[in-house]
This record gives sequence, structure tokens and C-alpha cells, in this order.
Amino acid sequence: MSEYIEHDSDGVTVGQVEKKYFTFAEPPHEMELESGARFGPITIAYETYGTLDADKENVILILHALTGDSHAAGYYRTEDPKPGWWEIMIGPGKGIDTDKYFVICSNIFGSCMGSTGPSELNPKTGRPYGLDFPVVTTGDMVRAQKALLDYLGIEKILSVVGGSIGGMQVLEWCARYPEMVVSAIPLATTTRHSALAIAFNEVARQSIMADPNWNNGNYYSGSRPNLGLAVARMIGHITYLSDESMRLKFGRRLQDKNDFSFNFDADFQVESYLRYQGKIFVDRFDANSFLYITKAADYFDLGKQHGAGRIVKAFSKTRAKFLVVSFTSDWLYPTYQSRAMVKAMKKNGLDVSFCEIVAEWGHDAFLLSSDRLTNLMQGFLSRIYSENRS
Repeated sequence: MSEYIEHDSDGVTVGQVEKKYFTFAEPPHEMELESGARFGPITIAYETYGTLDADKENVILILHALTGDSHAAGYYRTEDPKPGWWEIMIGPGKGIDTDKYFVICSNIFGSCMGSTGPSELNPKTGRPYGLDFPVVTTGDMVRAQKALLDYLGIEKILSVVGGSIGGMQVLEWCARYPEMVVSAIPLATTTRHSALAIAFNEVARQSIMADPNWNNGNYYSGSRPNLGLAVARMIGHITYLSDESMRLKFGRRLQDKNDFSFNFDADFQVESYLRYQGKIFVDRFDANSFLYITKAADYFDLGKQHGAGRIVKAFSKTRAKFLVVSFTSDWLYPTYQSRAMVKAMKKNGLDVSFCEIVAEWGHDAFLLSSDRLTNLMQGFLSRIYSENRS
């Protein structure tokens, strides 16, 4: 379901940016969730890049993956060495050109990166929600994003773009609000999770819930389930890579030693790498949010939600033009799943471009530098932009 990757800037950037917040669904006007629960207030963290045209028709909505956030590009401080998670793609002259487009990226409902989620304080109790937070779906996340766009006065989206779980949200946007979406770019994604994807998520969730510090989700005032969350992160990270990428990056090379330790230290470089990824992850992400977001991803089934399990019918009201991209080494959401959604789109007579990019880096390839992906997106968006103004 993809991972947040830190990138070095190429020197071309949107510059200093600011995280903003929008709150809605204040009681007694709570949002009704797909579970039937009513919930509010809801705060959504978001950022914008570029300039909104007078006609408000140059909007591109960016939707992030599992552990991403609203900080897709730029820097919070001029001395900040850490740019946004898609710095390679968003900025002046880049694949998503902020000299031409007004880009919006929001943190999803249920996360822990500024938007309301299980780690936020429940105004009724003054304590973090924990498991009192309701289970949310991809549809609930998209409806929260729609509320943000309503607040910003946006009635038309030139393109909705996202990979992995963000790609699921792209598809949900196209099916749920077809009158708003002019085009869409779902990357490395699927219309529903396979049994394999659900299985990996369940093992990751169980690792968190088996940590004695998890305490049924009530860990905010004490020790956190860092061990369980670190293992969950390690499990997830394996699925984001590929056999080839791990062979090239690690092989069977040992970590800072010439022979085996004959104990359970991290003998191999890949072991050390996974332990490091788990360690740094627990400092920036909430264990309960990991549970909720992965569950939302497992529940996502575009066909079931929009036509009695029929994926063709799910796209029947969609008007968007699509660029669908998959990657050869993505074994989490393999190309056959992208081909299935393309087939369903074409059966509805939609304008669809599809490309399988040869890449050795696995599922996370869409987050890494790729001239092929950049050129594809740049060309597609330019065409849509021109056609929308003619």
C-alpha cells in the first residue's frame, strides 16, 4: 500500500509551504459514515501549491498512500532538509507543473498527520479517541476531501492523482463525484484488495495488537506499542519492494561483519535495513491509525460499492479521462489488476491510456524518480488542460 519516501530536492521547488487546516461536521451536523455512525467534528490538514486560476479550472488533487500526508512538495522552513514526499513530481516545470496547475494535497481522514484520527482528542472526553474512533472507509475519506474542496470553492477538478491507497481514492472520486472529475491518474493501484494484500495487512495489524503496550488502543498516556508497530512497518515495507530490488540493494551481504554472529543480531544488511525502517517509523506514525487505514484499504471494493460487485457498472457514470499506470515488478498490486480496471473503463466507452512501466523497484516505483512516468503524466495533463480550455 506504499510507503512515504524521503527525496532529495533537485533544486527546483515550490519553495516554502504552509500546512493549513479545515474543520467541518461540527455537532449537531456530524458526517454520517458508511458504517452508519455519525461523527464530528472532523479536521482535515492540507497544503496547496501554485496559483488558482480565476475560473478555478486548473485544480489537481493529490491523494497520498498509507503513511503519507499533506506535505507533498516544498519545505516548511528554508533550512529544512526534508522536502515533501513527491518533491520529484510536483513543482515548477515538473510532471505536475505548479506554474500551470493549482495543486491540493490533504491528509486523509483517520490518519495521524494533522487530520482527525484515533490519536486526536475526543472533545467529549478530553482524551484520545483510541478505539472509540469509528471505522472509516475509502468513501468516507473521499467525502471528507469533497467537504474541503467545497470549502475552497472548487467545483471542477482537472485531474485527481494518486498511487496505491491514494489510487483507490482516485477511483472512488471518479465513481462518487463523476460530474467534478475531468481526468484521473491512478498509479500502482487496484479496484479491490486481493487475498494476499488482505493477509499481509492482517499480519501487520496482529503484530500491533499483540504488543502488550497496545492495551486495546489505550496507550497514549503510557508506553506505546512501538515493537508491534515496527514489525508491522517491516512487513509492509517488504511488500513495497521486489525480489529484484532487494537482490540488487542487499543480496546476502553481511552488515558490518565478516562472518555470522551465531546469535540473533542483524547479520545481513537486509535485516539491519528493516530494523532501521521499523525504528524510525514509530517516531512519526500512530499505531491505531495504521490499523484503521489498512482496514479501510481492505474494505475497499469499487464494484461492490457501485454496482453489486460489477466493476464495469462501477464506472458507468464516470466521465473522466484516465491515465492508468502499473509497474512490472509490483507484486502487491500486479499489472493484471490495472488491466482489469482498464477493460472495465473501456467497456463504458471511456477515454483511457494505459502504460506498464518496466521498473525493478516494486510497488514503490511510482514514488521514485522515473523519466517515463514524469513524461507520461506531463503529456497527459497538458492534453487535458488544453482540451478543457478549448
